[in-house]
Amino acid sequence: MNDSSARAPVGILTVDYDGTIRDCNDAACDLLECSCEQAVDSRIQSVFPDSIEASLSNTFASPPAEEQSFEEYYPSLDRWFEVTVVPADDGVFVYVTDSTSRYREQQRTEAVRDNLERLTVLNELISDILADLVDAASREEIAETICRQLGKTDIYEFAWVGEHELGGDDIVIRAAAGRTGRTLDEIDACLDEVTVPEERAIDSGESVVVQPIGDDDGVAEPIRRAAFADGLQSLLAIPLIYGSSVYGVVGVYTAEQDAFSERERSSFETVGEMAGFAINATRHRNLLLSDTVVDLDLQVSDPEAPLVSTASQAETALSLDGVVPQGEELLCYVVAEENVPSVATALREHDGAHEARVIGEYEEGGVLEVCLGSRTPLGLLAASGVTVRSGEFTAGEGNIGIECSPEEDVRRIVAALSREYDVDVLAKRERERDVTTAREFRDELRDKLTDRQENSLRTAFFADYFESPRGSSAQEVAEALDITGPTLLHHLRAGQRKLLEEFFDVADES
Repeated sequence: MNDSSARAPVGILTVDYDGTIRDCNDAACDLLECSCEQAVDSRIQSVFPDSIEASLSNTFASPPAEEQSFEEYYPSLDRWFEVTVVPADDGVFVYVTDSTSRYREQQRTEAVRDNLERLTVLNELISDILADLVDAASREEIAETICRQLGKTDIYEFAWVGEHELGGDDIVIRAAAGRTGRTLDEIDACLDEVTVPEERAIDSGESVVVQPIGDDDGVAEPIRRAAFADGLQSLLAIPLIYGSSVYGVVGVYTAEQDAFSERERSSFETVGEMAGFAINATRHRNLLLSDTVVDLDLQVSDPEAPLVSTASQAETALSLDGVVPQGEELLCYVVAEENVPSVATALREHDGAHEARVIGEYEEGGVLEVCLGSRTPLGLLAASGVTVRSGEFTAGEGNIGIECSPEEDVRRIVAALSREYDVDVLAKRERERDVTTAREFRDELRDKLTDRQENSLRTAFFADYFESPRGSSAQEVAEALDITGPTLLHHLRAGQRKLLEEFFDVADES
């Protein structure tokens, strides 16, 4: 080999037509990780490592007749080579260039482009799902909406939604869409026998990722075999969650390995939260529109429950006057029979309660406002979608009355509460709702008001006293009624309280 070829930055091998290496330069030996002494007089197939396509070996299976070029990956060297074979009169020249850096840069560029395209598709998909969830009127529609949108995309093979069977602990499939193949059948068959990843997501309230499916012992073998046959590599299980309540799970399957990035998981968790919110909203709507309701009386015999513990420490009975949801927490108004300062102190010191303040203290007890956490009995009940009607708490136990629709799974509600507290069901009753016409409702409200209260409210309303900014001041309304300002405000407050009591279904204590 002449000096210029020997010093060339490109690997050069001179090869006889039968594949025997006659000469090579240092660059070729460096690329192939061998010495010139080892290479010369050896067959080129033994010096070149095996590649995926074995193009070089195939080229020298018979004497090369024309110039050829190919680029291949050589696993033993973890490199990409661009190889050019050039026949000449007295042999064959083989030129070798390391293209690993260029190829890997190309791979990174393609990966970034693919990720951007996938992210665009995913964002559009999530947007479509969230838009459709707004119009879904039932849990069935919510499940079908999620599956339909996920099942029609090219980036996922199929999706299914499951939830606990009514009155039981087993998971049942509520909806599915896409190319389900054998895998969904095996999932359905295994639900009663083993714990699938989707069930782990429901139990923990957190997303579960399995990738690759075939290597995870946490997936039942029949499901792994079916997934392999269907070409599935990754799955993501997202709980449908609202507050502390988990209403179900969506399982998403794809043929791509390591498909679910942190960003993708975060996007799907948003879907899970929005679907949980939608399910919770349908439950409240069902309760409002139902002709019958279920009254449930529960007894909490757990000294760790905040109001039970407070009643014991303060040595007084407590009763629930009203509750107002505040995000994941619950604002409660509590009536204490006595020892109001002790009640406030005990509530502030309890881990499940905070921001307790005394609203009013009277000769016999008083009223307090306290914020309870989401893991307290009342917090868990409020998050489950039921209406808390009453609560009586004494040392050692608390009796809570709730109201829910007949379609509600009472067993699931009690089970969720029982996981953290000692709870017993005292009574369960189903009753018909009274149907009241708008006229009857107005007549009932009017009967609760005195003439002076009604006249004060009516005059203030038509005088735009309740507008912002006000069209009339309190003094102007009072002069129109020929009463003093303080008297007007007394009648307005009394009348407004009666109307609000009726609206919030609070018993009239006057």
